[in-house]
This record gives sequence, structure tokens and C-alpha cells, in this order.
Amino acid sequence: MELLFLGTGAGVPAKLRNVTSIALKLLEERGAVWLFDCGEATQHQILHTSLKPRRIEKIFITHLHGDHIYGLPGLLGSRSFQGGETKLTVYGPKGIKDFIEVSLSISRTHLQYPLEVVEIEEGVIFQDEGFSVVAMGLDHALPTFGYRVIEKDKPGVLQVDQLRDRGVQPGPLYKKLKCGETVRLEDGREIDGKDFLGPSIPGRVVTILGDTRFCSNAVELSKSADVLVHEATFNRDQEEMAREYYHSTTKQAGKTALLAGARRLFLTHISSRYAKESWEELEKEARDVFPESYMARDFMEYDIPLKK
Repeated sequence: MELLFLGTGAGVPAKLRNVTSIALKLLEERGAVWLFDCGEATQHQILHTSLKPRRIEKIFITHLHGDHIYGLPGLLGSRSFQGGETKLTVYGPKGIKDFIEVSLSISRTHLQYPLEVVEIEEGVIFQDEGFSVVAMGLDHALPTFGYRVIEKDKPGVLQVDQLRDRGVQPGPLYKKLKCGETVRLEDGREIDGKDFLGPSIPGRVVTILGDTRFCSNAVELSKSADVLVHEATFNRDQEEMAREYYHSTTKQAGKTALLAGARRLFLTHISSRYAKESWEELEKEARDVFPESYMARDFMEYDIPLKK
């Protein structure tokens, strides 16, 4: 499970920061990529990475401001020409379906794969045997969601040495035992796989928030998250301006992470008013509140470690 920041700027593209898009790479877990927001030129950003658009399985849109959705029609169309044949699902606020349908219809873009668009409300919006995704509303100038991605716990490591001590040699039976099944050996003995599994491996939690003022739902979504991605459009001295424009400061992002007990915070959606020379100071402002704060940059990757 890895995070890949494709765009970390706010409002308009800049030379060093494109507008918002984040990829959650789940290649080992499900052979897929989930995209969060798709600002203008996201597909151009992808060209500079190893990410394959055909691997994109789901796209989660936080809100309908242009710097979060203008890259969506182009990416959806290009995916057809890049080997994309499997179903893709887009989740987002009410209105996202109209935006996609009108864009594709007027441009006469015909997709070669099934596309499902889900207009969401608060609650669990996706769940299967491996993951669930919870959405909650945030405090922005128009309906905006944050997403909490929850990986389900995994079975513990198979205790191979103990099995060998019992005379069970490596082979096809190990796969069944790893799944916690009971198997019968050639000598008639029954072995319960659950008795030979180590402690279960806790699933990881990734919280990715849309644009927002400081609010209680942001804290709720971020509780005990392994990674929190939070906008920090303004520096700590611009709290009044942040409130006026429905955004957050570096300090408020750090406060959210601290109150939520998150493990690591990435600051994104950085205003172009802050030149590269000031990025280190912005990071420090968040670290003064929450020490495990890091400034996200375009093309930065972070491998989210398994919990011990």
C-alpha cells in the first residue's frame, strides 16, 4: 500500500505543484489503484510515473471545484486507449454524474469499459472482503467529503516450524491452513489451521480529506489513522483568511492530526503564494503542533508500513 502524490497545489496549476490528485496504490493488495480527486492535467502527471491508468479501479472525488475535477474527462477518455477494459467506479457528491455525462456526451467520447458513477452520502460507501471506505461531510464552500479507507485485518503468519514438528510438510495443504481451514492428513489426523496462525495483522487506515475548515468530522475521519492527508492552503498566521475561504492552515492541519491520534500527517493543497523557499517553514509550523508532519510534493511516494 503506497501513496503517490500526483498534484499538491491549490486552485491553479503552478510550475512546481499541479492541482490536486492522489493515488493510493493497492497493487499487492488487489492489483489496483484508487485515485482521490483528478485536477487538470492529472493524466500528464501520471506520464511521469510508473502508474498505469488501466489499473485505476476507483476514483473518489471530494468536491466539485474545478481544481479537483477538471482532469477527469480526459483521464476517463484516455483510459480507453491505454488498455483499460475493466470496470471503473467514480464516487463523488451530487452533480458528479452530470459533469461526467455532459463532458463525455458533448465531446462524443466513447468508453471501451464499463463506467459506474455513484453520488454518495455520508456513511460506508464501499465494502468488500479486503477494504471499506467511509465518507463524511466537511466544512467547505460547497458539499465536500473526506474519505477514510480501512484495510481489514489479515490472518497471522502461518507457524511453519510447528507444522513441521507435527510432520506436516510444505505443500498445497499450507494454503488451506493459512486460510484457517481444517485439513485431514493421509494418516487420518485432522489439523485446524487456526491453531497454527500467529496473531492477526491489523489493517491500515488512510484518511484523505477534501478542502475544509477545521471541523469535528475531519477529526472523526482521522482517528488513529496510519496516514492523514490534510489540506494546508494557508500558513498559521492566516487563520482568518482560511476561515473566510473555507480552508485550513498548517497549524489547523496539525491540530486535526493531534486530536485524532494519527500516526503521520501529509500537508497538501498548498497555495502558490508560498514559494519553494517557504515550504520548510510551512512544514515546521505543522510540526510545532504535530511532530510527524510532512510537506507533500508532486511525485512524492510513501510506502505505508504494515502494523506490528
